[in-house]
Amino acid sequence: MGITTTAKTKVSIGTTASFATAVAYAADDWTEITNITDVGEAGSEAEIVTAKLVDQDYVKKAKGSRDNGTMELVVARDSGDEGYQALVAAEQASAGYNFKVELNDKPSAGASPKNSVFYFNAIVASRRNSFNDADSIVQTTFSLAISGAIIEVPASAS
Repeated sequence: MGITTTAKTKVSIGTTASFATAVAYAADDWTEITNITDVGEAGSEAEIVTAKLVDQDYVKKAKGSRDNGTMELVVARDSGDEGYQALVAAEQASAGYNFKVELNDKPSAGASPKNSVFYFNAIVASRRNSFNDADSIVQTTFSLAISGAIIEVPASAS
C-alpha cells in the first residue's frame, strides 16, 4: 500500500456510547465533519517513571501510563454544517464522543478495497475561532482530548 497523503481524509463524530471494538464503533451513528483544513495528530506516548536509587549509579526508568494525546482538528467555520454543529454541541457537553478518522489509502486492487480507519473516544475540550486578516477564512480549532485506546483498522483489499 505504501505511503499516502492526508488528502481526502474523512473525520466523523459519533455518539457518546461506549465501545471497545472496531466492529462496535463501525455501527455507531456517524456525522461527517466537512471543511477540515488540518486533522492534527494523535498517538500513544508513555509517561516515563523514574527512580533515583541511592545504591545505584544510574536512574531507573520504566513506562507508566499511556496517553493518546489531544488532536487539534481545524475546520473552516460553517455554522450550517451538521458536523460543525455536532462538534459545537460536543464542546458544550461533558461527555466523551466517538470519532472516526478514515484515510484515503485503500488498495487499488481487490474484491472490496477498504481504507484505513481509526476509532477513538474524546472529549471536545475547547473551541477556538481564528479570524486573522481580511483575506483569511474564519477557522475553528476543536481540541479532541482522547480518552482511552485508538483502534486502528488497516486498509485491506477485501
